[in-house]
Amino acid sequence: MSILDLPLARLDGSAGTLGDLTGGQPALLVNVASKCGLTPQYTGLEKLQETYGGDGFTVVGLPCNQFGGQEPGSSSEIAEFCSATYGVTFPMSEKIEVNGEGRHPLYAELTETPDENGEAGDVQWNFEKFLVAADGTVMARFSPGVEPDDARLVTAIQAQLA
Repeated sequence: MSILDLPLARLDGSAGTLGDLTGGQPALLVNVASKCGLTPQYTGLEKLQETYGGDGFTVVGLPCNQFGGQEPGSSSEIAEFCSATYGVTFPMSEKIEVNGEGRHPLYAELTETPDENGEAGDVQWNFEKFLVAADGTVMARFSPGVEPDDARLVTAIQAQLA
């Protein structure tokens, strides 16, 4: 089974799969939070969506409240914040857990992928990024401090679209 087949509801609560959210195209999966020092990365993530969305790419936001309680809002509050503050147009999932006993099955798979330092395992903080191919293969993992416009990330996205 591909990670694209894993059940993952949208932020509005409608049922679906990761494949529904990615639209069967390469995607950047990001655990997001509204009250984090890294929250301004939404601007760069939306820029990636605007730049590459027409080429068959999408960003997918995965709200998570496991790091310092920095995503405390309801689904409607998260949607309103992202839309009003950052103009987010990319798909968002329901709030999920990325680590621990309640870890979503998607993250059980994603966290097996090593980051740029060769480290696999738990997500370290909000805004960790996983680039997946159209078939759901995890191609790369980027630490939270890697900005959306970082050349390494942009080059990896472009390689998926080539």
